[in-house]
This record gives sequence, C-alpha cells and structure tokens, in this order.
Amino acid sequence: MTAEMVAPAWMHEQITAEEYESWSEEQCAGIEIVDGMVVVSPSASKRHNRLARILANSLDAAAGPDWNADTDFDVRLQDVPLTNRRPDVIVYRADTIDVMPTRPEHVLLVAEVVSPGSETTDRIVKVDQYAKAGIGFYWRIEQAATGTPLVYTYLLDPATKTYRDGDVFTGVVKVAAPFAVEIDLSQV
Repeated sequence: MTAEMVAPAWMHEQITAEEYESWSEEQCAGIEIVDGMVVVSPSASKRHNRLARILANSLDAAAGPDWNADTDFDVRLQDVPLTNRRPDVIVYRADTIDVMPTRPEHVLLVAEVVSPGSETTDRIVKVDQYAKAGIGFYWRIEQAATGTPLVYTYLLDPATKTYRDGDVFTGVVKVAAPFAVEIDLSQV
C-alpha cells in the first residue's frame, strides 16, 4: 500500500474538542463531528446553496436586531463525545456573534436543506440531535421533483426534548413563530 492510499488518522480515530479547536478553518470546512468521528460532507449543489442563502437572508431581515441568521458554521451540540453539526441555516443570538463555539443555548432555529445522500441524516438523525440539544425550531427543506421546495417546520416540546410537527409549506413559507416572516422559495 502506498502512502497516498493510507487514510489520515482523523478519519478513523475519535477526536476531542481540544484537538478540533487546534485545526485550521480549512481543515474544518466541509465536515461535521459526530460522537468524536469526522463525517465528511460533499460540496452542496448551487440550488442547495441558493435555497439556504435565500432562507438565511429572509430570516435575518425578519428577525430584528436581537437575532442573526447565517449559513454554514459549527454548532457544538456536545463536548464529550464531541458533536459539531453544521446546519445550512442558523438563527442565533446577535450578541453571541463572536462567541466560539456556538452552543445550542445561543441558537433559536436551524434549517437543513436535504440533498441526495443526506436524507436519513436530515430527516431522522439531526431532528433528534437538535431537539435533545434544546434548539427551539427545526426546519427541513426538501427539494421536490417538481422544483418547488417543500418546507417542514418543527417546534420543540421542552418537556420531552422532542419536536412536534408544525406546518408544511410548498414554495412560500409564512409563519408567525419564532417571528413573523414570509419567504418565497418557489422561484429558486
């Protein structure tokens, strides 16, 4: 076996929060850490990125000065074993913009745009992880075959740390909580 064929240690050994924090921004791009193991995510499609950007921009504009909405950064769900998820869209307290790592108590809403290969993770695994972490709202955007996205919304039941099903929207999202916003995703 040649040196080029040997997987780096980080691909098959658990890493700690301290080890992860020593990595460069480039090393952390395009990965998540689940139970201490690195999970590599392929680059998203242009449609996926556009959906996430439109959603984040609309949420940011509607959220007011206390909240920011951004894309693609780590949310530290737990330290041991290390679990960092990188939601497609994150609405978080504006006063925590420079606090690292971003923790669930800083986050109001996360949204995931489902892509081929992320269906089970976005529909089942992340829903459970975000709920157990106490994040109030979860939105899942499905890229339907018709081209018009479907948006599934979920609201946390804090007593059970599970999500209750909210409304499902086709193309245009119009909600009152966590704040009033109308987002047209039908033209993506």
